[in-house]
Amino acid sequence: MKISLIGAGNMGYPLLKGAVAAFGAENVTFLSKHREHEEALSAELGIPFAPRLLEMVMHSDIIVLAIKPQYAAEIYPDVKLAMGKEKIVISVMAGVTVEELKKQTGAVKIVRTMPNTPAMLGEGMTCISYSDEVTEVEKEVVRKLFLSVGKIEEIPEKLLNAAICANGSSPAFVYMFMEALADGVVKYGIPRDMAYRLVGQTVLGSAKMLLESGEHPGKLKDAVCSPGGTTIAGVAALEEYGLRNAVMKAADACYGKARSMEAQKGENDVSGFGK
Repeated sequence: MKISLIGAGNMGYPLLKGAVAAFGAENVTFLSKHREHEEALSAELGIPFAPRLLEMVMHSDIIVLAIKPQYAAEIYPDVKLAMGKEKIVISVMAGVTVEELKKQTGAVKIVRTMPNTPAMLGEGMTCISYSDEVTEVEKEVVRKLFLSVGKIEEIPEKLLNAAICANGSSPAFVYMFMEALADGVVKYGIPRDMAYRLVGQTVLGSAKMLLESGEHPGKLKDAVCSPGGTTIAGVAALEEYGLRNAVMKAADACYGKARSMEAQKGENDVSGFGK
């Protein structure tokens, strides 16, 4: 199974490393926008980079579009020219539907995904949706790829825009919360590097508590809130200043943007990918 990745940035790079680990360096190749970047990754991972997009697609079984939607217009023509009905196209692009990907790439078998940047540490969360033509055997290959960089959830395509809010964009929201909490204790004398360690480990441990206990997050919150204590005072302040509403409004904005991107159908810039 020959896998090629178009793009090697924040999402392409961890997927490239995952593909090498899962399928072997001899079965993986890639193409990026900048030759210096391609040469550095080729040396690091021991895999070749493709000088021409057309030939790379032609000799691949799986093509991963690990690029931003605004870069898609330039790569579509060569992908479509070299496409075969048994090839699988995997997209990590937000706001580009299965229907649009079929139209633009000429592929029949489409896998639409929404990963996130913690994939760089093997702790990603990827939501996956398949077109009807993808077989169960082929799904296992896709699972193997994304399990190499974290956990997966398989969902209907109609839920992917909502998933962007929950896992694709939300690391940024979590980092904002972590930065704000650290600022809050730096104000009282905690050194900044220590504040980040305290907050980072606490967020990591809290996430593990949620995932491994199976408890409702409200119940876990209640367990920290002693009557008349410091935590419930802080919780009351978060409620007063609208934490929950702010987070839900962020999800609304994220979802709305994803829907508008679908409606635009990729009115794109040029990317500089080789041909």
